Amino acid sequence: MSASITAAPATMRAMQLERPGQPLRAVRLPLPQPGRGQVLLRVEACGVCRTDLHLIDGELPDPVLPMVPGHEIIGRVVATGAGVEGVATGQRMGVPWLGWTCGHCAFCARQRENLCDEARFTGYQIQGGYAEYTVADARYCFPMDDAADAAEAAPLLCAGLIGYRALAMAGEARRIGVYGFGAAAHIVAQVAVWQGREVYAFTRAGDRASQAFARQLGACWTGAGDEPPPQALDAALIFAPAGELVPAALRAVAKGGTVVCAGIHMSTIPAFPYDLLWGERRIVSVANLTRRDGDEFLALAPKVPVRTEVTRFALEDANDALEHLRRGTLQGAAVLVP
Repeated sequence: MSASITAAPATMRAMQLERPGQPLRAVRLPLPQPGRGQVLLRVEACGVCRTDLHLIDGELPDPVLPMVPGHEIIGRVVATGAGVEGVATGQRMGVPWLGWTCGHCAFCARQRENLCDEARFTGYQIQGGYAEYTVADARYCFPMDDAADAAEAAPLLCAGLIGYRALAMAGEARRIGVYGFGAAAHIVAQVAVWQGREVYAFTRAGDRASQAFARQLGACWTGAGDEPPPQALDAALIFAPAGELVPAALRAVAKGGTVVCAGIHMSTIPAFPYDLLWGERRIVSVANLTRRDGDEFLALAPKVPVRTEVTRFALEDANDALEHLRRGTLQGAAVLVP
């Protein structure tokens, strides 16, 4: 290691997935050591993402097990491996979902590294941030504001980045429908309103708390996922992992409109008549993120400024945080604070 803090302990606390379908288990693991090109971070906060639920529920294929989940990580550099330059001990860094790519395939060469077939992802194939320490590839980390609250910054690393990429896929759309008003939606709504767009928020039927929360963030209309909006939308962003929302969103968008499926996993999309798609409507998906997304969004967020709503949980309460997320009882994002 080219830099280190000798006070780092020999072991660390972590929450580990040993088998899909089972709760995470509190364990004590050896302190990871950074290899070439890597940094060792002391975790200050780690967001709890719906993708973590998909991993735990066995909905993502071929996970590395046992696995420490978590890919919305804010931490301080404790040590650096060989070959790491421009990173200082004590520097605050953010670690996103995309943790490594091959760098030489056709996708990587065209700055579409999010589609790299050999990509590896934090908290899925690379040990993640539900722990006191974690190791990450320095090339895929982002410098973070020292003055920001770590827990409030953590959701920017996935909910924010995926929301930003989804909004970019909507192009110049003025009327934006947002389906599933959770962590990503509450961030992207702020960006869209700041850009002068109209936000229409779709929630679970009867979820008045989420609808009120959406209106506080600037939504001009709120309703249930199967309700028609008062005006045809130019684009719809679907963050809820419910396939039945795709036909509903197609009904809501005008001709030439775009439906963006922004989750890494979604239940089966039911059959729908062709006339819902006709009129040059499009269905597109968001796959991961690029480092360019991170650079652009993290520069944009303080200009808005994006304010995240977070509920903090102790590391050992990760299973409780995940259950709250599953039930939809949180506004904004859940964040673990070791």
